[in-house]
Amino acid sequence: MNHRDGFTVERIEARILDIPTIRPHKLSFGSISRQSPVIVQLWLKGGACGFGEAATIGGPSWNEESPESIHHAIANYLAPALVGQDGGGFEAALTRMDKACKGNAFAKSAMEMALIDAVARTLGQPAWQLLGGKVHHSLPLAWTLASGDVERDLQEAQLRLEQKRHRIFKMKIGANAPADDVAHVTQIARGLQGKATLTVDVNQAWDGNTARRYLPQLVEAGVSLIEQPVARWNVEALKGLTATLPGALIMADETVCTPQDAMLLAREQAAHVFSLKVAKHGGLLRTRKVAAVAEAADIGWYGGTMLETSLGSAASAHVFSTLGGQHHGCELFGPQLLVDDIVESQMPIAEFALQLPDGPGFGVQVSLAQLDRFDRAREGQSPVHIDMGRKATTPATV
Repeated sequence: MNHRDGFTVERIEARILDIPTIRPHKLSFGSISRQSPVIVQLWLKGGACGFGEAATIGGPSWNEESPESIHHAIANYLAPALVGQDGGGFEAALTRMDKACKGNAFAKSAMEMALIDAVARTLGQPAWQLLGGKVHHSLPLAWTLASGDVERDLQEAQLRLEQKRHRIFKMKIGANAPADDVAHVTQIARGLQGKATLTVDVNQAWDGNTARRYLPQLVEAGVSLIEQPVARWNVEALKGLTATLPGALIMADETVCTPQDAMLLAREQAAHVFSLKVAKHGGLLRTRKVAAVAEAADIGWYGGTMLETSLGSAASAHVFSTLGGQHHGCELFGPQLLVDDIVESQMPIAEFALQLPDGPGFGVQVSLAQLDRFDRAREGQSPVHIDMGRKATTPATV
């Protein structure tokens, strides 16, 4: 067997997990009490096994993909496109997946993640080594205050400050009347004044006029970074706010998914910061491409989360560790929001920063027992299984 044969994709499995959260997590479009990530397990012919993850927030509430659609796309289109093929050519694998299935960025992200993890483990290297090399050894770690209760949020923030885990806090707003949200944020800001940095995420809830009216009040309260205040299509409003809002930075999230989106926002000068999320960009390689546009346009970046387990969080940490340009930390706190994790040990947090793992692969060891424990199929349905040269042996759950 030659070296390249060892990179041939031999088998792929995908399953949906259901993991409760430690508390309700409220956003402008609803509240979630569990996460349902899709976990991909991929074997190379040489024996190495890699894992990938695609997590959504609130099922299909964040974008068009849901755990069920991700599972279906992997089982019926993406896995058959890779099984039997050379897994060492990551760009070629993306091309094959694009040909087999348009869109479906989350599903492709999980597949590419598993592929990179498997190849890196075969080589005995950390994934960041295959992605350009590490620039950062740690990243300041944010925590989202999303209980909706002022006293509970302040208690939560104070505890995490005392533990030296977080001193960047983000608040999810947009579900209530704008004036009520501003009042809520103002109370939190007063409680944290001089202790921490406060950002807000409106999750597309406001129109342009509402944003122009209320964002200055948030800035006056002490907010320094404002994420996606308007709908993803409303680039004109983002542009106007970026040009005129004093004292705070505007961050694009849902508006910037592809490198082409990034180019548009850069040309229009419609954001100060891009929120990078591996799932929405369609994988680690495409995350780097979006980040490259940001760096070229003097736009900062922030390491976002889709509330992944430690698997997806570690993969994100690996690619974030390779990025240059101005950054505003990350929010890879997903594992802390879940009642339990799927890895043997989590990435450490020290001095308010996430310490980035060194591998091999993504540097975390997935627990098969935990996968079985949270597997939605544990009540009778088997995981999707793709063998070299064969189709799925069990149908996808849809």
